[in-house]
Amino acid sequence: MLKQFLLSLFATTVSIALTFGTAGIIDYNKKQKEKREIVMMVMYDMYTSLNSVAAVDSNLQQLMQYQLQIAKDTTRFDSLRFHLAVIIPQLDYPETTEHIFSSSIETINTVGNVLFTQNVAEFYLDRKQYKTAVCDSTQKSFIREQKGTAKTFLNFDYLSPTLVSGELLKIMKRRFRQCQQIMDVTNEELESYRKKRLQLEKSVSGENEEGASVTEKAIQLNYEIDDAKKKLKLK
Repeated sequence: MLKQFLLSLFATTVSIALTFGTAGIIDYNKKQKEKREIVMMVMYDMYTSLNSVAAVDSNLQQLMQYQLQIAKDTTRFDSLRFHLAVIIPQLDYPETTEHIFSSSIETINTVGNVLFTQNVAEFYLDRKQYKTAVCDSTQKSFIREQKGTAKTFLNFDYLSPTLVSGELLKIMKRRFRQCQQIMDVTNEELESYRKKRLQLEKSVSGENEEGASVTEKAIQLNYEIDDAKKKLKLK
């Protein structure tokens, strides 16, 4: 009897250990997956922001090239006016990921890396500073000078915002690379995530187009109904 009792107790203990052990492993794996999803979401947001900032930086350098061309031949101003208008430095980006990451202590705790959190927070501050210092503060001046004469365009100081742009872009790239190293995110992994996001965005875009098509059909049908009703002579 004692032997049977001990065997039964041992079996129960092993069963409980396996149950709780398995539950712990499942919970751990779930948290690791959530952590990786948050990291990839933030890294992708940083990646797209860097591309946008790099595009603005390229535009500023292009504007200086145009300024040089016009300085050498002022008659080129009129022919380049259109090109000047379409490369006005502007930076637009969604802040959804930043809000999710910055406003939720649970999200930060899930990631569980203070250095990564600090780098991301500083990256977002740099992004905001870039928009304010390089784009917002000079955009109206850009528009005004480009609509003016060759003289006013040549007198505009493109060097200052270009230098600020280059320095901030360098800092943001460094923070991005540090975040990659801290969380061991490879370029290949980031590219795979980017493709997945693009595929999702295309799917949503297709649904929006389908919804728009249904709306257009309903509106058209309503026009036809109204037209038919006008032709009726109902009492």
